[in-house]
Amino acid sequence: MVTVQKQKYREEKGNTFMKVVILAGGYGTRISEESQNKPKPMIELGGYPILWHIMKTYSHYGYNEFVICAGYKQYAIKEYFANYFLHCSDVTFDFTASNKMTVHSEHAEPWKVTVVDTGLNPMTGGRVKRIKEYIGDEAFLLTYGDGVSDINIKKLVEFHQKHGKLVTMSAYNTKQRFGVLDIDSNGIIREFREKTQGDGNMINIGFMVCEPKIFDYIEGDKTVLEKEPLETIAKDENLVAYKHDGFWQCMDTLREKQELEAMWESGKAPWKVWND
Repeated sequence: MVTVQKQKYREEKGNTFMKVVILAGGYGTRISEESQNKPKPMIELGGYPILWHIMKTYSHYGYNEFVICAGYKQYAIKEYFANYFLHCSDVTFDFTASNKMTVHSEHAEPWKVTVVDTGLNPMTGGRVKRIKEYIGDEAFLLTYGDGVSDINIKKLVEFHQKHGKLVTMSAYNTKQRFGVLDIDSNGIIREFREKTQGDGNMINIGFMVCEPKIFDYIEGDKTVLEKEPLETIAKDENLVAYKHDGFWQCMDTLREKQELEAMWESGKAPWKVWND
């Protein structure tokens, strides 16, 4: 049930009242050189965790309330936000004045961040199921904590609302091995499955919009979101593709991390849609 106060908030904020759920609990075994001491979403690009880059993208379009599905070394994510000013501002420690600390030029993001410990071993669907209480009966945005893009979140949400499906998934053309999307001429995803030889290159890159009914498709911790839930929703013709033809790159390996780092250092990172 939507209260009068919540309805007023929605009207003031427009579509941007939706929460952003970010999957950030995996072990990151393919980039173990970096993930031994921190969760993959906390691996840095240009001195900032890739999680921060993803959040900045959503924030650029006015989406500032985040629910982080943490797991492996989740304390690192909590510590980062608990000490955000220390990470992002100049600080003076004056030991002559009773250990006084002064934070200079505080830069506060307009964010509300809830970090949820969704456990070490739940699969992607299980992690989403565990944050249901923080979402309630509302549509929400959902993505992975290891991929950056210049995707237009505003247009993505408008596309979702126009088509009225249970889930909108962003699709991208690449040669990498990810889940395959069979998309018809109307944009409806007819089939969602794992990639096999001979398949095309249109893949799931996250950046989804989900209606709350998606929770009904997730059984429990062992449920892989990209398996039975999304496959069933696709068979029901309730999964639609938002085709993104701009930039997207995941950070699954050390080589990919180095490539993204080089883009950032060049001052022309294609996913940086926000202003400093």
